[in-house]
Amino acid sequence: MSADASPAVARPGTTTDVVVIGAGLSGLVTATELTAAGRRVVLLDQEPEASFGGQAWWSFGGLFLVGSPEQRAMGVHDSPELAWSDWQDSAQFSPGAERGEGPDRHGYAWAHRFVEFAAGDMRSWLHARGVRWFPLVQWAERGGYTVGRRSGGGRPEGDGTQHGNSVPRFHVTWGTGPAILRPFVAAARAAQDAGLLDLRFRRRVAGLTTTDGAVTGVRVEVLADHPTDGLPFGGRGSPSNRDVVGTEEITAGAVVVATGGIGANHDLARAHWDPEAGTLPDRMLSGVPDSTDGLMLSTAADAGAALVHEERMWHYPEGIANHSPVWTNHGIRILPGPSSLWLDADGGRLPAPLFPGFDALGALQHVTRRGDDHSWFVLNKAIMESEFALSGSEQNPDLTGKDVKLLAQRVLPGAVGPVARFAAESPEFVWAETPEELAGRMNALVDATPGSRGHVDPDDLARVVAQRDAQVSSGLGKDPQVVATRATRDYRVDKLIRVAKPRPLTTPKDGPLLAVRLSVLTRKTLGGLWCDPSGRVLQADGSVLAGLWAVGEAAGFGGGGVHGHRALEGTFLGGCLHTGRVTGRALAASL
Repeated sequence: MSADASPAVARPGTTTDVVVIGAGLSGLVTATELTAAGRRVVLLDQEPEASFGGQAWWSFGGLFLVGSPEQRAMGVHDSPELAWSDWQDSAQFSPGAERGEGPDRHGYAWAHRFVEFAAGDMRSWLHARGVRWFPLVQWAERGGYTVGRRSGGGRPEGDGTQHGNSVPRFHVTWGTGPAILRPFVAAARAAQDAGLLDLRFRRRVAGLTTTDGAVTGVRVEVLADHPTDGLPFGGRGSPSNRDVVGTEEITAGAVVVATGGIGANHDLARAHWDPEAGTLPDRMLSGVPDSTDGLMLSTAADAGAALVHEERMWHYPEGIANHSPVWTNHGIRILPGPSSLWLDADGGRLPAPLFPGFDALGALQHVTRRGDDHSWFVLNKAIMESEFALSGSEQNPDLTGKDVKLLAQRVLPGAVGPVARFAAESPEFVWAETPEELAGRMNALVDATPGSRGHVDPDDLARVVAQRDAQVSSGLGKDPQVVATRATRDYRVDKLIRVAKPRPLTTPKDGPLLAVRLSVLTRKTLGGLWCDPSGRVLQADGSVLAGLWAVGEAAGFGGGGVHGHRALEGTFLGGCLHTGRVTGRALAASL
């Protein structure tokens, strides 16, 4: 169908066992589990075929694994018990969840099963499908809060959080996100060839059909073809038109929602953001394509589905605008080592332990409670070259392309290619020879940004840098960040490729000085459709909405909120895999 096809027309209806809405990772896993059991599936996606696989293709491919051979090879001692303790401390589920009570009860149950999956079948299941991992396990979300006794309600006393991974658990897939997708895309194509999978792109679900209170199918809008010639990445992730050229009706024994969250819908994110955590700014970047619009969540709610924990989100404070954007407001996340000074919009240091790489949500909420639209990393060229990495498959061509020679650059002097390109081309990388000069250029960038506020006093910045440098020069130091940075080098991977040897920022051979403006980067939705332990969508009273199921981010990665309030990283792709497998198998058995 061409984009200028005239009036929209209705097409003959289809009857199938299951309709899966969304051809991202969770939808693919669900669909292929169903077809493996002999069920007939129609898989719908509103984007062109070029975007097959959804957000997962763009990901760094990180997976939260527990007790893996890669961990043991790095001298890491992990266990399911330690991982589950870390998860609960970070999630801060509502009291009673562990007893099967309250709105977090299903998220809690899914979380416990996910940690068992991460410590058990996940690695072997993926390994049997050809997936492999980079051997150097990364340490994300280190936390750094005091671990204390719990209060009577089950929450820790004090600041209410013990967030963080006690050990490194972030396993980067060899081949990044595309390598995780590959076996499931292959399985989908095989099912398509076998006549079990009907894969339809440019299909947007306009409504769910119900019969006697049960979901029995979907009403579909057929969207016009969208040209992808000449677009970057073959059109993958590029915004597509929403011109309706036809309609379809599909009747099914069950419908699965696998459409992701709300990350590209900034208005919706602002509307749901917890007011106790401040305000999401007017100027934000998107870490997901425009198609992650959250519209299917409201469509499901219109049919009687309950949405829970909509205020829980996982956005990042370390975003930078992509110099070569693919989608609207396209941002990239800096994956920093711990040495950079993290300053607010007025040049004040973020409080301990809000150091780079320790607590992403805590740092984000510090920014949003101040009402700022940015913060700053202050460092020097040598730290950038040692510690900066970028998230995403396209920003890591060595890992994505499985290029060993290119990978070797990570242990050689100088920044890896994508980081060096940002350093040269991005206006958000500000360079100077002195702190005073650096502050002036930081302020000039803010002044040139409509609606932005904040002023860094040159003398104050010089004082902060001098105080930090004095602590580093002592060889020991009492500054919490200096102490934490030295401690990170006890882990062999960080010492080898992630953490610079502590030296003063003003060391001449390490210069010039650098400030990087960081913006809020929207990414994941931690709440979603409320689901029982098999993935059946629930109504507000806790009863099952017959015929409707949900997986992946649309289900809060399980139960409507598997992460609680905070995530431990590597759990988003893992959550798509886990929910797709569990729900696909449960649904197949129920038909």
